Amino acid sequence: MTSYIVRRLLLALPVLLGVSVLVFLILHLTPGNPALVMAGPDAPPDVVREVEKALGLDQPLYVQYGRYLARILRADFGRSIQSREQVFERLIATFPVTLTLAVVGVVVTTAVSVPMGILAAYHRNSPLDLATIFLVLTGSAMPVFAIGLILLWIFAIRLRWFPLAGFEPLTTLAGWWHIALPAVTVSSGTIALLARLTRSSMLEVLNQDYVRTARAKGVRESFVVIRHAFRNALLPVITVIGLQFGFLLSGAVVTESIFSLPGMGRLLVQAILSRDFPIVQGAVLLAAVTFVVTNLIVDVLYAVVDPRIHYE
Repeated sequence: MTSYIVRRLLLALPVLLGVSVLVFLILHLTPGNPALVMAGPDAPPDVVREVEKALGLDQPLYVQYGRYLARILRADFGRSIQSREQVFERLIATFPVTLTLAVVGVVVTTAVSVPMGILAAYHRNSPLDLATIFLVLTGSAMPVFAIGLILLWIFAIRLRWFPLAGFEPLTTLAGWWHIALPAVTVSSGTIALLARLTRSSMLEVLNQDYVRTARAKGVRESFVVIRHAFRNALLPVITVIGLQFGFLLSGAVVTESIFSLPGMGRLLVQAILSRDFPIVQGAVLLAAVTFVVTNLIVDVLYAVVDPRIHYE
């Protein structure tokens, strides 16, 4: 297992390098000049050229990328074009908000969708199963921003049970009230997907011979469903949970924008609009690292859940 993890980490290096190249080229080849944004739309050409020179944007692309890569290897993400703050400090300041949203969102997703999928599979073609399918289809059809706006209008504006926007640490009761609606919003689409996936996996496993054998031996039904069936249906569920967690850690852009959460996704949107290249590059690179680490953890969990899986 140790050698496998080391190999995966080494294979991640060219992936991260490719991501950095693609992001760098896309940002520099799209219309818009960050020097003009920084100097102001009415700035004379001489001032814009001076800003470009100060930012190093007057150099060829390969020179700019070489300097950027050299800084990354020194763990230096540069400074924000707009605020002149260290990019790493800006990302670290917003990451706890995104991490909190990701953790709570995944917990909500798992707590709701997995039992829903298990019960729907166990009571196949029952009213409970049909109701689950209806909820799954409804959740899949509605976009995240629509669900967020509906929750805001009902629970924050009309009923005033939850705050409209903002974020506080979960160490306080107010923090849980602030994160409740964003967590439900960000998990809504995945709840539908994970419930459907859990139901399909459980239906396939419940028809296996070893499940019928366990029942014939007189094993308790709850033990058969959870220990024998669900454990063997868990691998695709873990995959979806891991992908969702990686996606949320990379920045839930829509949810953070709707609820005005000062997270990394919202920071990324603001940086794109203001042509703040260092912020965008740093945020995307951090998102790539997040996905690589999350996928590695998911692969390791495969071996923990199913002892038949070995990595050599």
